[in-house]
Parts: sequence; structure tokens; C-alpha cells
Amino acid sequence: MTDPFVRPDVRALLDMIAAMPQPEWPPQPAAYRAQYSAMKDLVDLPVGELGDVRDLELPGPAGPLCARLFDARASREPGPAVMFFHGGGFVIGDIETHASIAAEMARQLDLPVISIDYRLSPEHKWPAASDDCEAAIRWVAANPPELGRKVTSLALAGDSAGGQLAAVATIDLRDAPAAVPVIAQLLIYPAVDLGTDYPSLKQFAEGHVLTERAMAWFAECFGADTAHPRCSPMRAASLANLPPAVIVTASLDPIRDQGRAYAGALIAAGVPVVFREAQGNIHGFITLRKGIPSSQGDVAGMLAAFKDVLVEAEANRVMAQAAAGANA
Repeated sequence: MTDPFVRPDVRALLDMIAAMPQPEWPPQPAAYRAQYSAMKDLVDLPVGELGDVRDLELPGPAGPLCARLFDARASREPGPAVMFFHGGGFVIGDIETHASIAAEMARQLDLPVISIDYRLSPEHKWPAASDDCEAAIRWVAANPPELGRKVTSLALAGDSAGGQLAAVATIDLRDAPAAVPVIAQLLIYPAVDLGTDYPSLKQFAEGHVLTERAMAWFAECFGADTAHPRCSPMRAASLANLPPAVIVTASLDPIRDQGRAYAGALIAAGVPVVFREAQGNIHGFITLRKGIPSSQGDVAGMLAAFKDVLVEAEANRVMAQAAAGANA
């Protein structure tokens, strides 16, 4: 097998990380979170200018949850909103670590983006994170006055563990709809089949930031039933009648094949899918746009594709609503 293509700026970042002192293993969750947060300004771009950034508190199943609204506009007409769930193996990451990408989504999609701080493992094991995300979606769908804008439909988005949370929530909301519909999903290198060892897990087990050892540690902390569809949405009884999806993978990612397989499973179930793979890039690239400048192109292409899907999905929703009203 020939060596896979690695972009020059990806190689430079990997070499820099390899030269850094490595933490003791297994890590302590608090120390790992602090290290991850400290890396943000080194490897990611600034949040940049927006018309409205607002911290929110919403009711969760085990107490209040924190969220943040990002919007390129100070005010807007009724329309869709995007719910974003950050990655980090269900153990690390928060609103701050993913603030730059949430802001970029708000600018490029020209939609409000609400980023959610869900409970993390191992303090709060599965399915606490999914329960929090579903509660947050239902709260936003109910159009609380705290949002300051009227939401007509929702799109769910997330990276890695957040991609899993978005996929799970999309299925949950199909089966028990919220006050407004979920019309699209953006799954960025999602962890959607945690109980299956795909070839990419061994192919990229070391040396590409996310490692097989780290994934095993995340899974231990998460404490999930990997055969359950709220852990592995690939195991859902049916993937039919889900909203259209944009699925993005990275070619050098140990969980690359999970995203590929889920895209195929959705297509087989009749769900419209746009699939993109960032060739020569690694897991986590959406929050590495300073460390890997070429990732800006991947993010721009991803968001352009998602914007097209959202525009069409919202138009279809409006037409279906008008037809239903005419036939009533």
C-alpha cells in the first residue's frame, strides 16, 4: 500500500505536535481539557466580527445548560437557525474551543448559530450528552424570547462527537418532532458507529492527532452501549425519512470510514446526501485553520455545500406548508 497523501501544512503541524512534550497517559480529564483549551489560540483563527454574540442559559434535564448565540446580523427576519454541538470525544471541548468555527458558520451561512455546552464524560456518562442536546433543540424550537429572533426550522451540526450528537438528535427528532422541524444535518468527521472497527482505525492509529489509544480512552470515559442507536446511530432500526445531510470526512482520520459508511447508509435509505472528503487532512481540521491554513478551503467548501442544502430544504418546507394550508 502506498503512503497516503499528506498536505505540506498538515505535515508541518504533525511534526510540530510530535516535537512537543507528550502528556502522561492516561490523562486526567481536567488536565486534558485545559491543554485542549490552551491550544486554541495557537492553532485556530480568531472569532472575528459578528452582529450579535449572546450567552444564553436554558433548561436541561439535570439543570441549566449554557449556550451561545452567534449571528452575523444584529436582527433578522424569521427563518432557519443552526444548532451546533462541539467535538472532543464527549470528554473535552466547550463553547470556547469551537467559538471560531461557530462564528464562521454564522457568517458564511448567514444564519443564527446556537452552540451548546452539554455535560461531559466521565462525570456524566452516556446518554447525558444526547439528553442535553435534545433538550436544547426543543428549547430553541419553542422560540423562547431570549433568542431575540423567530425560528421557523432547524439544522443540526457538529464535529466528531458533536457529529454523533447531531446524528442521534436528528433521528430522535424525526421520531418525536419538536415545535419546528429539523430540515438538514451537517456531520463533520462524525463518530457514528462506535462499536465497529473500520480499516481506517488501524491505518491511522498513530501520528495523526487523534489516535486509536485516545479513542479507547474516550470510549471508556463515555461508558456507552455501543450497540444502542443513541450511541451508534448507524445501528438505528431505520434511517429513512431523515432530513438531507452534508457529511464531511478527512482522509487521514482513524474514524474516516465511519463517516463514509454512514453516508452510504443514508443514501441507501433514500436520504439526500452531499459527501465531501478533505484529502490529505486530519481529524479536527475545522478548529485547526491557523495551524493548517489549507483547512480554510475545506471549511469554505463544506459551508457552501451546506448552505445550498439549507436553502433548498427551507424552500421545500415553505412549499409543503403552503400546500397543506391550501388543502386544509
